Amino acid sequence: TQKKKRIRGFPGVVKGQLEPLNSNDYFKKKFKNDQFKILLNPNDGKLAAIVIVDNGSVDVDMIKNEPRENIKKKKLSWKGKLETSTPMFLNIAMGKLSKGGIIKMVLLRKIKLRGIRNLLKLLKMFDILSGIPEFII
Repeated sequence: TQKKKRIRGFPGVVKGQLEPLNSNDYFKKKFKNDQFKILLNPNDGKLAAIVIVDNGSVDVDMIKNEPRENIKKKKLSWKGKLETSTPMFLNIAMGKLSKGGIIKMVLLRKIKLRGIRNLLKLLKMFDILSGIPEFII
């Protein structure tokens, strides 16, 4: 038997939030043909989270965030990237920051984005968790 790697810190929080999607039938139906990776990188943290969506299942892995060049060198073929501070991540995940507020933070360069289409899918995943069935992309 192979021992599973323990996810801790910020990636552990993300994994704890997204794990219930694996038993959600609506999520499995909506994301049954999707395969993508999204890097969630808190620029003030030691660990970054990689959200892996693979044919209706979601998993979270972690990568060391120091030195910062480490992540740039290891570009693990992610199709989306969200980089900001840890408190801003938590505000986004808890729904305290509206979509308009997110756009404002992007314009103020408090949030850095790459691959907006996949990041919208990530927001859809959080909407499914909060019980909102449909979100227009």
